[in-house]
Amino acid sequence: MKVLNITDESFEKAFRKIVNDRRESDGNVAQGVTSILNEVRRRGDEAIVEYTMRFDSHQLTEDDDWRISAETCRNAFDALDGELREALELAAERIRAYHEAQMPQDRDYTDAAGVRLGARWHPVDAAGLYVPGGRAAYPSSLLMNAIPAKVAGVQRLVVTTPTPKGITNPLVLAAAHLAGVDEVWRIGGAQAVGALAYGTGRIQPVDVITGPGNAWVAEAKRQLYGVVGIDMVAGPSEILVIADAKNDADWIAADLLSQAEHDPNAQSILITDDAKFAWQVEDRVDVQSSMLATRKTAKASWDEHGVMIIVENMDQAVDLANRLAAEHVELAVDDPDAMFARIRHAGSVFLGRHTPEAIGDYVAGPNHVLPTGRRARFASGLSVLDFMKRTSFISANADALAAIGPAGVALANAEGLPAHAKSIEMRLK
Repeated sequence: MKVLNITDESFEKAFRKIVNDRRESDGNVAQGVTSILNEVRRRGDEAIVEYTMRFDSHQLTEDDDWRISAETCRNAFDALDGELREALELAAERIRAYHEAQMPQDRDYTDAAGVRLGARWHPVDAAGLYVPGGRAAYPSSLLMNAIPAKVAGVQRLVVTTPTPKGITNPLVLAAAHLAGVDEVWRIGGAQAVGALAYGTGRIQPVDVITGPGNAWVAEAKRQLYGVVGIDMVAGPSEILVIADAKNDADWIAADLLSQAEHDPNAQSILITDDAKFAWQVEDRVDVQSSMLATRKTAKASWDEHGVMIIVENMDQAVDLANRLAAEHVELAVDDPDAMFARIRHAGSVFLGRHTPEAIGDYVAGPNHVLPTGRRARFASGLSVLDFMKRTSFISANADALAAIGPAGVALANAEGLPAHAKSIEMRLK
């Protein structure tokens, strides 16, 4: 865990290093993924069988080995403990309501020149969702990816999830039933992403691929962007907590560990204007992490990538936050709205002392699939728009073309494109 003080001469250099630290895949991963994708594209199902046996120790032979039935998913949902079922249903209800409000509106109007203009939105035909099944399985992520797709109007929703040694996670299957997933396939890794993008003998290709995964999955999505649409290239999770000394140190420590337990490469950062409070939090992180079932992962993340930054005032904290452009930003201060007004770059912001990031992971409603690695500078969290595309349209009658056509002719001629000019000019005559 690193400690930086903004008053130190070495602060800027040390902070810049943190900002530029990607914590993502290396060249060896990229090369390995390229090889896998090439094999999937070339050999289809045969390659999927080989990689699934190699990485998941699962033999794909009969249909049941490849695909998990809708009945199995429904049975998993029905078998849930009542309290857990109600929790999943509440999460799904809130996620659906939030994303329904995101639906874009078509436009259709006629401008002053008499030209009819507008745009219409359509969902993609098919979407593929990757659901991890290795280090941990996340039914919440399935809901966060599948529900926006369904709200957008996607007709075919396909899930791929690894099932090591054929073992499925009943919570994931229950979430698939609740979200209305159409197909669930027992494959994972870069090979699953390749199958979704290219299609195989058994699996039909999709138009968009979303969902979290390890470095191999993220790299596969990056390489396949353009063959299909993707949500984003996601790196390890991250949280930035801006907190003053009025907070409970145990609460803030728990918030930092909530991301550290995801992955040894996850990053948790605390910015505070009180050095004594920072050390109290650090002490509580040590105590709490020792009691976690995920302590090995959480401690590795905190020891290697954790950061505490001491500032002189909270104005400095906002400036640093905008440079970090973190995935999750908690504002545990007296007036979070005033601070939020100055936050320009963040995946999602959590306002006030009683709004832990973890509530956003499950039941708040906004999507928890968010840009990492400073990509919040130019990217947003997953939404219904990731499963839709906009088609613009133009309609001009003779009078409307007469009003704007001569300018089009002039520009086409200036660009040295006479056929463009002629296609307009002939109609003007």
